[in-house]
Amino acid sequence: MVALAALLGLGGCVLDGSGIRDGIKSAGFAPKPVEAPDFVAASRREGGDFLPVGVSAPPREIRAKSAAGVKDLEADLEASRRRNEARGRDAARPVGPAP
Repeated sequence: MVALAALLGLGGCVLDGSGIRDGIKSAGFAPKPVEAPDFVAASRREGGDFLPVGVSAPPREIRAKSAAGVKDLEADLEASRRRNEARGRDAARPVGPAP
């Protein structure tokens, strides 16, 4: 029973603000915090903290395309598809006489 009570008491070591965890940490038994390598620290953006739970992200600056913009995009994609299909037909055509 004593061992079970000790295990349950030490199970709280993972919680922030736990007295047992703080005592073990101050005694030098806790792992040392590892600093990020230089290339990782240099690649991080400023203010890259995570949003707390329940807080909405700020609105994005990019707005949706208008109906005319969507139609222009569809026309561009359709023209690209036709070009690619034509290139595919040309590539599949035999070059010389069959052996």
